[in-house]
Amino acid sequence: MITGASRGIGHQTARLFLERGWQIITCSREEAPEECKRDRNWTCHIATDLGDAESLENFIDEANAVIGDGPLHGLVNNAGMSPKTPYRERLGCLNGDLDAWHDVFELNFFAPLRLSRGFAGALRKGRGAIVNVTSIAGHKIHPFAGSAYSISKTALSGLTREMANEFAELGVRVNAVAPGEIETEMIQPEYEMLIPRIPLGHMGAPEDVAKTIYYLSSDDSKYVTGTEIWVTGGQHMF
Repeated sequence: MITGASRGIGHQTARLFLERGWQIITCSREEAPEECKRDRNWTCHIATDLGDAESLENFIDEANAVIGDGPLHGLVNNAGMSPKTPYRERLGCLNGDLDAWHDVFELNFFAPLRLSRGFAGALRKGRGAIVNVTSIAGHKIHPFAGSAYSISKTALSGLTREMANEFAELGVRVNAVAPGEIETEMIQPEYEMLIPRIPLGHMGAPEDVAKTIYYLSSDDSKYVTGTEIWVTGGQHMF
């Protein structure tokens, strides 16, 4: 199960799992394009606003109905948001409506928690894995990430640790992937100035993150839990 699968990292992750023969359930705010529905392993796509509690609960109910009595082997909590104020400023500690902060935390922090709870039974049957997508911005000041986004990702890193401890009783592993500068639609021209800070000398691709998510979801990492893997080209070292 992959959230935020309509673009960027989420879309590439969905494609990778399909290529490797997994059946997937996806969600995003938009309906899936018709061409995406041709793959027989794309079990279903459910249009969902994970920032809305009622929509999220409906998604859990619908997806569990699709799963039925079967197992769930992986949950990828990828959906997230980094909004700006009406003046195009990122939400900081001194600016921005606090209601907007609540919106950020609802999607970036509470949605992964609610989804993990909602699918705990199916994940237990599959002895599955949860992968939370955090961020380099959750660990250090980032010039282009607002405080609301950064702190929500810090919280998600902490949640990953606590979930790994508690979900271990169910036989479910919980890890996180922390991307750095990844070339997606969210990247703006000003991000070019960050390349000199990246030891590998270039931005990453969505495929780089997707492959790490796949590793943490597969049996190749069956003794790995409570871990956060940096996918930053070394940027996190400085």
